[in-house]
This record gives sequence, C-alpha cells and structure tokens, in this order.
Amino acid sequence: MSSQNPIWALISTFGLMSLFAVGGAAAAVPEMHRIAVDVHHWMTEKQFADAYAIAQLSPGPNVLIVTLIGYAVAGIPGALAATLAMCLPTALLAYGVARLLNRPSQSHWPALIQAALVPLSIGLMAASALILAQAIDRSIAALLLTATIAVIASVSRVNPLWPLLAGGLLGFAGIV
Repeated sequence: MSSQNPIWALISTFGLMSLFAVGGAAAAVPEMHRIAVDVHHWMTEKQFADAYAIAQLSPGPNVLIVTLIGYAVAGIPGALAATLAMCLPTALLAYGVARLLNRPSQSHWPALIQAALVPLSIGLMAASALILAQAIDRSIAALLLTATIAVIASVSRVNPLWPLLAGGLLGFAGIV
C-alpha cells in the first residue's frame, strides 16, 4: 500500500481518473484495475473481478466499482471518498459544459466533439472487457464461456440475464 494517507490516495486517483473516463466509469475499468491491482496493490486480480461483478449485478450506476475499491482500501470513509472523487469533478465539468452548449450558437463544433467521443467511449469499454477477461478467464472452459457469451450478446436479442444465469450455474457446478 502507498505510504501516503489512503483516503488522499483514493481522492487523487479517482478525482483525476474521473476527468478521463469518457463514457462513464465502465470506460475507466482498465485504469482502475491497473491502479488498484498493479500499482497500489489494494486488491488482487480475483478481488477486483469479484468487485466488478458485484458492482454490475447491483442496482444503480456502474460507478459502484469505485465505491467497492474505496471500501477495500479504507472502509466506509474510503468508499465515500472514492465515490465522491469519481463523481464530483465530472458532474461539475458536465454542468459547466452543458451551460456553455445551451447558449444560442450557429457553431457546429459541439456536434463534432460529441461525434468524436463515441468511438473513444466504445474503445475504452472494449478495453475494460479485455482487462476483465484476462483477470478471470484462467481456464479454457472460462475462456470459451466468455467468448460464447460475447458472441451471443453481440448478435442476438437474448435477454442478458439468461446467459448470466447460465454462466452462474456453470460456475456453481464447478465447470468454470
């Protein structure tokens, strides 16, 4: 763990990260993983993957992964600090940008910037999926399950709860 105060480490880490999380907290998962697992050693690979799974299964915003990382580092104060650090800077920035963009203007640059951010967000979320797959797919069966679910999710309209249930049952049975 870092020699500095863990609360300040969480605030500085997630405060800065929030400004680069184009597409939301899910887009920053690779960087969260790098910092929480590789840099600060706040969590193991498995703990991070478990926290991500819990955050995705819980109702609410996908930023809950930050809350769980903060909790693992410094309990409830850490959870609050990490969550506020991840949400507050971007909320203030979004408020300022929204006020700027709502002014009457004939300029086309806001639409151009918005269009440019779409592929960036998709790329960051794809990187998140890759990092998580590398963290949890430790067997051929798990790798095949992940690849199968990814194909099903991308080419069909199957409710995502069914593949999730199937994966859970395979994990419960000890297959993956």
